[in-house]
Amino acid sequence: MKRLALGALLLWSAIFPHSPARATPEGHPMETIHLPQPRTDSSYSVERALRERRSVRDFSGAALTLDETGQLLWAAQGITGPQGLRTAPSAGALYPLEVVLVAGNVSGLPPGVYRYAPAAHVLTPLAAGDRRAAVVHAALNQQWMGNAPAVIVFCTVEKRTTGKYGGRGLAYIHLEAGHAAQNVFLQAQALGLGAAAVGAFDEVRLGGALQLPRELVPIYLMPLGRPAAH
Repeated sequence: MKRLALGALLLWSAIFPHSPARATPEGHPMETIHLPQPRTDSSYSVERALRERRSVRDFSGAALTLDETGQLLWAAQGITGPQGLRTAPSAGALYPLEVVLVAGNVSGLPPGVYRYAPAAHVLTPLAAGDRRAAVVHAALNQQWMGNAPAVIVFCTVEKRTTGKYGGRGLAYIHLEAGHAAQNVFLQAQALGLGAAAVGAFDEVRLGGALQLPRELVPIYLMPLGRPAAH
């Protein structure tokens, strides 16, 4: 997976000036979404989740609930300690990952692009409208992704980690993305949901389509949904 070079970042800025559309198609402003409080215990063991977890690329298309969505986001980067420690480890507790949700079919959540704020457990809007088709296009036209009701986009603010660790920090960032993604896999399994990991996509095209702030570099995609019945 290639990092964005400076030239690519400049191209991104030139092609995609950032003036996010934060209004619904009806013209109503998008609002911050307060997510239901995450569950911190269940009868589904981590051992069972490890045994049964598989990548799922065939989704039923049925909607996710807001509770399920919030639980998955919490599993990715939720706060679990009074000092701001999270569900996934981070080198130096610097937390370069930012979690973005592309919502297309989530009950109680207008279609759009949202940034997850772990400290408050809320979603803040970045752009309105169902952007799943744009994600598919940026991900080299992997059509199966379009049937997932939501996609988690793991992004990174590299300087948070490279500022302390230099070039080695880039390796730490990608390790952290793997930690967070496995959390999502296991949480999805415990909820009876499915997920898959996608690394093949055009970073510049995706960032523009989702109207990501310039400091956020997307590095990992996870389509999420209910597995199709077979």
